[in-house]
Amino acid sequence: MSGAPVVIVGGGMSGLAAAYELTRRQVPFLLFEAAPALGGVVKTERVDGYVIDAGPDALLTQKPAAINLCGELGIGHRLRPQARRGTFLVRGARLHAMPEASVFGIPTDWAPFATTRAFSLRGKLRMAAEYLLPGRPPAGDESIASFIGRRFGREAVEYLADPLLAGIHGGDAERLSMQALFPRFLEMERRHGSLIRGFRAAARLRTGAPPAPFVAPLGGLRELVDALVAALPAGSVRTGVRVTGIDAAGRDGYRLRLDDGRTVMGEAVILATPPRVTAPMVRGLDPTLAGACARIPSVSVVTAALAYPASAVRHRLDGTGVVVPRSEGLSINALTWVSSKWEGRAPDGRVLLRAYLGGARDPGAIDLATDAIVASAHRDVVRLLGVTGDPVLTRVYRWPHANAQQEVGHVPLMAQIEDRLAIHAGLFVSAAGFRGSGIADCVADGRRQAIAAAEAVPSQRLTA
Repeated sequence: MSGAPVVIVGGGMSGLAAAYELTRRQVPFLLFEAAPALGGVVKTERVDGYVIDAGPDALLTQKPAAINLCGELGIGHRLRPQARRGTFLVRGARLHAMPEASVFGIPTDWAPFATTRAFSLRGKLRMAAEYLLPGRPPAGDESIASFIGRRFGREAVEYLADPLLAGIHGGDAERLSMQALFPRFLEMERRHGSLIRGFRAAARLRTGAPPAPFVAPLGGLRELVDALVAALPAGSVRTGVRVTGIDAAGRDGYRLRLDDGRTVMGEAVILATPPRVTAPMVRGLDPTLAGACARIPSVSVVTAALAYPASAVRHRLDGTGVVVPRSEGLSINALTWVSSKWEGRAPDGRVLLRAYLGGARDPGAIDLATDAIVASAHRDVVRLLGVTGDPVLTRVYRWPHANAQQEVGHVPLMAQIEDRLAIHAGLFVSAAGFRGSGIADCVADGRRQAIAAAEAVPSQRLTA
């Protein structure tokens, strides 16, 4: 196999976005994906009238890269905002509505915050005091727990930082980096001295109702993957082919070794693979780069979809779902009310829910038998929502090492990785866990690295 000007390793969102950008620029490429299907953690199953996203289920409107891509691909008209808003918090085995005017539970309006039962009176007083605290961020990085505890107190760590800010990454609030994951919060502290003051100032500048925080295609996020794949040149993608290593090849760029014994040449290479996969791939080329990539840990997560007759669910499900602090002792970390959050996800008269298990809180969950996972999730659903009877449909999706963890010190670690990459002209990395974590970050960075790769290829190679 001779090769191509640019070789992409990995067919998740970063790799597909890079491939799309190269297609737009008419730069020939080859993309190799070890799995039989493209899309990485984006997977949508359609069964018996249900539309079930097995991995991510939404696009963040605050980061528009993926939404803009949908428009370019001609599926922008398929995007729909979430049908309902409002998140609930489990406290004392009961569901309490989070304040509506809030950002990750941080109040932007006093009235809803004062009346919520999600926090104790003492906790609310301590959180409100953040408005008066001086903004004195530490010189270096700090964990999510450190930041929220410093600004809002320990109760906010237990009921906001851990289940919400860390929970969306499946991580540990005591370890995850504010600098890497929530730089906006740090900037707001620097500019306004207080997050509450900063969010309230931003709300005053906004005209009209705030936009829905999330949107999604009508048929699930797989629509984005399908549209991306359809936009790529025929013959440019190879699935079921694993790249086992990469070597420098002088003026010819890089030689990539495949698991079937063949090699392929690339003038530029984009490694769109998770850090833990990238590390062994580059070990022969640059042990220091491999060691830095290996220092980015990951956790395994499980999602379990359960469907019930609507008549069997006592709760109104008037919202998007519920987050569960670890102190509540439940098996699940969160529960999305899919059929309430998105239109067209369940047949009439049915309710579709999706439970999240595992992560840093319960690393052994992924190894449980399928029946045990379903039983644990169902037991918690019964306790929280008053469900009667068994689910009429269940699906379990295991995602081993799917969530890379950007822990305290990640920003300087990435600086080391960038320094090593600068030594190897034409070599790039792009995947969740490096410069971002969500779909929007992957799309934006994948396209950026594709532009850099295109610029690294001599023009005569593109016209040969």
